[in-house]
Amino acid sequence: MFPKEFRYSPRNLIDLLTEMKDTSELMVDLAYSAMVYDDEDIAEEVLNLEDKMDTLDYHMKMAAMLSTRRVDEAEELLGVLKVAASSENIANAAGDIAKIVLMNMGIPMELKVALREAEETIVRATVAAESVMVGRTLGDLELDIETGMWIIAIRRSEDWIYDPDTDTRIRQGDVLFARGHDEGVPLFFQMATTKKFIPREIEHDKVIKDLEHAVDIIVDMKNMSELSVGLAYSAILFDNEDIAYEVSALESEMDSMKYELQHWVLETAKHVDDVNILRGILHLASASEAISDAAYGIADTVLRDIELHPIITLAVRNSEEVITRLQVEKCSPIVGKTFSELRLETETGLHVMAIKRAERWVYAPKSNTVVQAGDMLIARGSRIGEGALIEMCECKLRQ
Repeated sequence: MFPKEFRYSPRNLIDLLTEMKDTSELMVDLAYSAMVYDDEDIAEEVLNLEDKMDTLDYHMKMAAMLSTRRVDEAEELLGVLKVAASSENIANAAGDIAKIVLMNMGIPMELKVALREAEETIVRATVAAESVMVGRTLGDLELDIETGMWIIAIRRSEDWIYDPDTDTRIRQGDVLFARGHDEGVPLFFQMATTKKFIPREIEHDKVIKDLEHAVDIIVDMKNMSELSVGLAYSAILFDNEDIAYEVSALESEMDSMKYELQHWVLETAKHVDDVNILRGILHLASASEAISDAAYGIADTVLRDIELHPIITLAVRNSEEVITRLQVEKCSPIVGKTFSELRLETETGLHVMAIKRAERWVYAPKSNTVVQAGDMLIARGSRIGEGALIEMCECKLRQ
């Protein structure tokens, strides 16, 4: 198969960068969906989107070159091209995850089950005839603030709808693939199927201890790579070196985790008849590390003090998944409550990545983390969810 020929057409740099960010993030979600559910159709779509990213990258470079004439103008766009290149690298890593399915690499069932219980997970549900979703659009349902889940793909008979918009109407029998916080899975599943969600479990007496270690590490690597990307975009949006340094620290930690993972996979190989079932774990670890490396490439723009062109901040704000920063006032009703009590992910659809508390930072806050007055929350999610978070945090007027 010969590569597709590029044909130049004028494109706006902001629109191109926004589309590259959105497409690369969609590809990662779809790639994990393909792997968890052994779905070759979704895996093929990831590779189709990889071709699309190559085309977007071509247009990005052409538009950048045509818009500069002087050295200072070229320097201004250096950061834009660096972020675009990182988005392309994230897309390539997603393509590598999809190839785990297409090349029939082994993925143990223990890992598939564990990935469904990761901080941000993937769930599949078939819409029942009695579901409240039937006949309603995604815009009407507002699933992100009702359940904390975001639909990334719909299989309708033999057809697929990828990255559906607010006007997409749900039908009986639709198979929905959604991603979001693990707390929202039971809500979403019951809303779609009208049945209670029962997590799949693996019999512990059949699980090899060394494999358990490997699975735990790969789930942590997935969580950490996704956190790195979110923090990297936060660093450039708010021009914040502290967050950028955290992305750098996470990237170094990912390297160590990859080496530890390789040890446990080799230990596991002693106890299995067919070592091919372990190939996918190693491949997934490399892809997760590549995503983290790409996130560092984005944050490096801040660390090297490369000028942050307004195009970057506009693209991040215009993307489907927004990043927001919110100061918690003393009078806010969320002060003194834990994240577990607030259930922000399911109530707003936003995931809090970091908290700035006085002069220190709390990254990936836990469920028992208590919100304090003066906290600065850094969160990502949908635009509707951003409004819900603001409303949830604002001070209430006394009657």
